[in-house]
Amino acid sequence: MPFTLPPLPYADDALAPHISAQTLHFHHGKHHKAYVDKANELITGTPLAQLSAVEVIRRARADGNDKLFNNAAQAWNHEFLWQSMMPGGGGAPSGALKAAIDTDLGGMEKFAENFKTAAVGQFGSGWAWLVRDGGALKIVTTHDADTPIAHTRQTPLLTLDVWEHAYYLDWQNARPDYVGAFLGELVNWDFASANFADETRLAA
Repeated sequence: MPFTLPPLPYADDALAPHISAQTLHFHHGKHHKAYVDKANELITGTPLAQLSAVEVIRRARADGNDKLFNNAAQAWNHEFLWQSMMPGGGGAPSGALKAAIDTDLGGMEKFAENFKTAAVGQFGSGWAWLVRDGGALKIVTTHDADTPIAHTRQTPLLTLDVWEHAYYLDWQNARPDYVGAFLGELVNWDFASANFADETRLAA
C-alpha cells in the first residue's frame, strides 16, 4: 500500500514545551493513523493500490474523488509535517535556500513575518507552506486537506499544520504563539534545504 504510518523522527516529548507529548500522541497516533488507514481502505483492490502516494493524490483530485483525496492528502501532509520540525530547530537556513529566501521573499525577517501572517490568517482548518513555484519561492496556504503536490508546479519545502487539533491542547486559541514557536524553535531548515536542492525527491 502506498500509505504508511512511519514512526515520528523524534521522541514524543522531543518538541516540548512547544508541542507536548500528549499532542503528538493524539496527532500522530490517532489523526495521522486514521488518514492512513482510510486512504488504504479506499484503494484496496483497485489499480490505485499500485501507485505511489503522490500519484494517488493527483489521480483522486483529477477524478473529483473528494473522500479519497482528503484522506490521502492528509496522510501525506502529516508525514511531511513531522519532518518539517525538529528538536532545537528554528533559526535560519544557509547556502542556496537562504539566498533564494533573500532574493524571492525579502530575507529571513520578512519571510518569518509573512509566513506567520499567512498561517495565522488561514481561516478555519488548513496548512501554511513554503514552496518553490515555477522557480521562485512562495508562501502559500491550503484549505483543509489541499496540498501543493496536487498542484504540479509547486514543490513543498516545509509546512505547518494550522488545524486546531495540531495546537489546541498546548496553545488553546493562541495560534500566533504556536506559529511563532514553530518559526523560532522547531522549523527544520535542513529538511527544507534538502527539498530545495533536490525537488525530484518529492516526485514519487
